[in-house]
Amino acid sequence: MLRLIAVFAVVAAVSAAKWPIRQRAGVDGPTTTTESVSDEGVPASFDCGMRKLAYAYGQHLLPRHGSFESLFYALGLNDDCNGTLVTPRVNVADDGKTKPRASGVFVCAELGNDENPGTETRPVRSLQLAIDLAAKRTGKDRLVVLRGGTHFIKDTIMITAAHSNMDIISYPGEKAVVSGGVEIKADWKPYKVSSTSNIYVTDVTEVDDVPGLQVDGFRATRARYPNLPGGIEVSPGYGYMVPANQGKWTPPQFDKFGPVKYFTDTAHTRNDTAAGWFQHYMIGISGLCSVYTPPVSYWCSEHPSGGGAFAFRTPSGVTPAPNALPNLPYTDPSSAIFFVWRPARWANWMFEVGKVDTKSWNFTFGYGGFQGARGNNEGGDWFVENVFEELDSPGEFFFDKTDKKLYFYYNGTGAPPASAVVVAPQKQVLVNMSGTQWAPVTDVKLQDVTYTASSYTYMNPHGVPSAGDWALERFSAVFLEGTEGVVIDGCNFTRLDGNAVMVSGYNRNATIQNSDFEFIGGNAVAAWGYTNETEGEGHPQAGVDGTDGNHPRYTNVISNMVREVGLYEKQSSFFVQAKTAQSYISGNVFFNGPRAGINANDGFGGGDEISHNLVFSTCRESGDHGPFNSWDRQPFITTVNDGTPSLRMAWRHIHHNFLIDNYSPQEGVDNDDGSAYYKTHDNFLVYGGQGMKNDFGGHDNYHQNNIYAYVGRAIGFYDAPMIEGHADEFSGNRVVMTGTDVGSLNCAPPGKTILANNSYYTPTGQATECKKPFAEWQKAGNEPGSSVAAIPSDATILGWAKEKLGF
Repeated sequence: MLRLIAVFAVVAAVSAAKWPIRQRAGVDGPTTTTESVSDEGVPASFDCGMRKLAYAYGQHLLPRHGSFESLFYALGLNDDCNGTLVTPRVNVADDGKTKPRASGVFVCAELGNDENPGTETRPVRSLQLAIDLAAKRTGKDRLVVLRGGTHFIKDTIMITAAHSNMDIISYPGEKAVVSGGVEIKADWKPYKVSSTSNIYVTDVTEVDDVPGLQVDGFRATRARYPNLPGGIEVSPGYGYMVPANQGKWTPPQFDKFGPVKYFTDTAHTRNDTAAGWFQHYMIGISGLCSVYTPPVSYWCSEHPSGGGAFAFRTPSGVTPAPNALPNLPYTDPSSAIFFVWRPARWANWMFEVGKVDTKSWNFTFGYGGFQGARGNNEGGDWFVENVFEELDSPGEFFFDKTDKKLYFYYNGTGAPPASAVVVAPQKQVLVNMSGTQWAPVTDVKLQDVTYTASSYTYMNPHGVPSAGDWALERFSAVFLEGTEGVVIDGCNFTRLDGNAVMVSGYNRNATIQNSDFEFIGGNAVAAWGYTNETEGEGHPQAGVDGTDGNHPRYTNVISNMVREVGLYEKQSSFFVQAKTAQSYISGNVFFNGPRAGINANDGFGGGDEISHNLVFSTCRESGDHGPFNSWDRQPFITTVNDGTPSLRMAWRHIHHNFLIDNYSPQEGVDNDDGSAYYKTHDNFLVYGGQGMKNDFGGHDNYHQNNIYAYVGRAIGFYDAPMIEGHADEFSGNRVVMTGTDVGSLNCAPPGKTILANNSYYTPTGQATECKKPFAEWQKAGNEPGSSVAAIPSDATILGWAKEKLGF
């Protein structure tokens, strides 16, 4: 077995050894030491007890994971808490996965033959053929059974309305893998082998490009600088980047695409917020937003507003500082890709190289820069990859497309074993399940199948779904558009270089359940609808009207485990939705992501429910946010709220979740710019600068009956004036604070914050509110039924949490 595997396993454990980690930028790693929870006034005993409780809760939510080793190590319980792996006693009911019906169509990658009839004893080889054969049958005979082994697909598997009412399953007791890769028959020869280098080379005849590489199922890292000692699958935190100030950024080329065309929908006005925040749907068309597909964005509109708001732009190039790229000069930099964080780390842009001045080594950026919705004149921290001269670290690879040679720095002794399975991901979409709103794909089930080795999509066209900060590409390993009642159950999504599952456009009751997502290049699950994309001169492929139904509704994401997402595209989440309504996200365990864990990019429709999830270790590489984030800068017309066309969304409910803001640390539930109509209740929210947040015109945000453990303050408002009838409410909560001030809130009408029946716990047993001692403020008739006391014991706080979460 390759030593590569052992190294990945070790660094994966090491990466979770410190808790919590908030690293700062550096070429060789973090430049500051990691702060411990005790630095924030949190007893180490509470922190360990809380992590052990999270481990128990995760096992409670997903008993199929048994001792749940990945969760144990991600919580750092092996490091400083004397934790012990626990294998719970679980009564496993009969799952009904008996031998499949003989009438199904059987497909075998190893022994199948497409001339066969597809019986169990004479299976076919092609998965697409099996699906097409099953479509000719009726009733329960519409069944495809994959035998164990790896099914390398030459073309994307297409599932249309003609394939409705079909189950596609793995043979019980066998592991069927659908791979988008191509196996390379490597014949490794020494290239640069010495006491300090171990690079081997092989000719490649099977493919024309090697955009990614997997060796015995583990990713290699494309040659880059700075190097990643742990490889691409281990989060670098804030480290292993070239600092922003080690590059001179070429200013944006504002006239590159011509003028922008502004459109503001003045026919519809949202009148529930003060000071005119986000009252109208507005976009800009073309201009610098021509990099998007379609060329439309709120961030090119005439008056974008919100936190750090200004019109979209990106730098047009960079000149590295002396020694910023120590391996310059490059023989052929034309294949290089620059990965550039936007300042403040809200997203990372990727740029191909347009041209290079080999005297100054100024790189002019070419195609790219569309991987986030927010822009800047300059770049932040950055790195460069896919350059031959940067092939200098164990586990890296480089493919020379001209000579079709693959170079691999093997991190073992001698040559890579001849038995090693070498795979180059090729297909970006493994399964495309597409119909229309009028002829949908219905009732298809994908069950117990592993999907792997899809190729990256971060250089594919991206669009700006709405006025949040996200940009997305409509590509994923399993892609749904125009479906009803599709179920993905018990599947494993692993080492996919783009998004894992995309629920695009019209979909109803799509369910993703009991599945595991690990080491994903982009988002685990993304849902993204359309609004009158084919109508109107002022809004090509965008618009205010969402009443035509061309968007996901009733998407269910239930009892899944998701870890290590956003390996390439950092603006990625465990679940993200835009122009999507009435999603149900429940019973999941989400951990280890670079950005917000669950993201609502807009207030489209509403009616969503997020409950009984464990979410932690989010924002490991980015700034802002935490386990959950939302925006609502752009109104949409839907009928979700009360059945009639309205700009108001139905209430979103966030309840009975265990959210740990150990990386941000901002807040567990970040209701950002304009967010409204949220009921956040009965949660256990650990750490963060504040318990409840609202800013930039947000309103109608209710926090009720939550437990906040060691937050800086209870409430944090910023530029959030509210009108009467739309004030926020904070009531019935237990708040353990590291500070003594309740926070910034609206202390007087109009829109005075409603507070009642809260229990505050501070280091001194005293508190202030609205610049007055709490007792004095309360005596004046404010905040009835609330109290202030000293911080209780760890056992008391954790006991409250366990009772609240019901396990």
